[in-house]
Amino acid sequence: MAKRKKTYFFNRDWEEEFFFTEVKDKCVCLICGSTVAIPKRHNVERHYTTAHPSFHTNFPAGSALRVEKARELKAALVKQQSFFTRPGKKSKKATEASFRAANYLIKNKRAFTDGDVLKGAMMIIAETVFKDEKNGSDVISSLSDVQLGASTVARRLSAMSENMSEQLDQDLRECKWFSLQCDESVDNSSIAQLMVFIRMVFADFSTKEELLALLPLKTTTRGIDIYEVMKSFLVEKKVPLEKLVSITTDGAPAMTGRRAGFIAHCKSDPDFPPFLHYHCIIHQQAICAKVTGFDHVMSPVVKIINSIRSKAKQHRTFKTFLEELSTEYGDLLLHSEIRWLSRGRILQRFLALKDEIKEFMKSREEDTSLLEDTEWILDLAFLTDITTKLNYLNTELQGKSCSSGDIRFTHGLGFGWSAFALAYKVIVEHFQCQLFGPIALPLSPRPRLSHPSRPFSQWPYARP
Repeated sequence: MAKRKKTYFFNRDWEEEFFFTEVKDKCVCLICGSTVAIPKRHNVERHYTTAHPSFHTNFPAGSALRVEKARELKAALVKQQSFFTRPGKKSKKATEASFRAANYLIKNKRAFTDGDVLKGAMMIIAETVFKDEKNGSDVISSLSDVQLGASTVARRLSAMSENMSEQLDQDLRECKWFSLQCDESVDNSSIAQLMVFIRMVFADFSTKEELLALLPLKTTTRGIDIYEVMKSFLVEKKVPLEKLVSITTDGAPAMTGRRAGFIAHCKSDPDFPPFLHYHCIIHQQAICAKVTGFDHVMSPVVKIINSIRSKAKQHRTFKTFLEELSTEYGDLLLHSEIRWLSRGRILQRFLALKDEIKEFMKSREEDTSLLEDTEWILDLAFLTDITTKLNYLNTELQGKSCSSGDIRFTHGLGFGWSAFALAYKVIVEHFQCQLFGPIALPLSPRPRLSHPSRPFSQWPYARP
């Protein structure tokens, strides 16, 4: 039977007895730095007596002088080790700082070349603030080691992109189900981009949302084009389509066409499992918000704003006029039909500056009869209030990791669309009953009141 190999361990008493210490499971002599292969007492004692015989005489065993000498030699060894390990730690910190700074630049949509500008600003600040400090030179030296050149920022971005892609691939393998949301829009270079978002559900019912892809549509944007680009990406990415549960799109014919739409092509593809299709509720809400029937208010507002902002000289004069009056806002906002939240914001700004706008138009001898019409002003105030509330609802419907239950009942610090619909139902009933005082909203639906509806401007108002 083979003899069992014996294991030896370093004894802390050897530090004062033989001037040895342990470094990475090795016995190291504090005097000369030599190592002993096997930590046996005999081996350590033999090296001490043969290589350093004078130490036993100069530093007697058990004396305070011997203890102090051992402590001094050990401190010198630790300092020597830190001298070689510190540059590695410093380089690691500089690399991490470079990644964080590159991430900050990209999130703020800055060019790669702005990294040099950022570093230059940091060096100026460091030299000004830390120059006379105790460790100021170390701080300045550490900042100078952070690499933020254009090529470095590009490499950092590429590395982060690859890492995020690997994490997404891992999540796709581990998730149990996922759903997709697709939306097509045109960028500044007139190229249609298909944005694909994914929400994954894991075994513990936790969810995770990510931007899956941004796919360019360089030619046409028909349903077949969207399908081919999407299918090519899913195959290349090796997305497990058997886990697909639903796809959400807007109501465009290219997406929802019965025969040639994107969804129709996906459902006819045998690689796709049976899935649910949803219409984006934010698109639906935005479409409904446009049907307000207040063109007699919106059209003049847009016309007045465009007349003020269309000419540079007139626009500058108007802004100077507002500055002289110290108004809350310094300018008017332009209206855009594409931006859903534009209407409420420009109406709110216009209503706040209506008196100043009227004075400015009078100074230019323009017609201000509309701004002096009480009924039109009331309609303007009503439309401003309604569109502001609709904008609030639109914002509540947005957000990451927001489920349908959150949207229905409560989201963030506000109320969901069920409470929103109930509140406006009560408001409409009060208006139909010609009740214009403060409204206490109930917690449960009230019986519907049947009264003939009429334009808001024709209702009786409480005038002073």
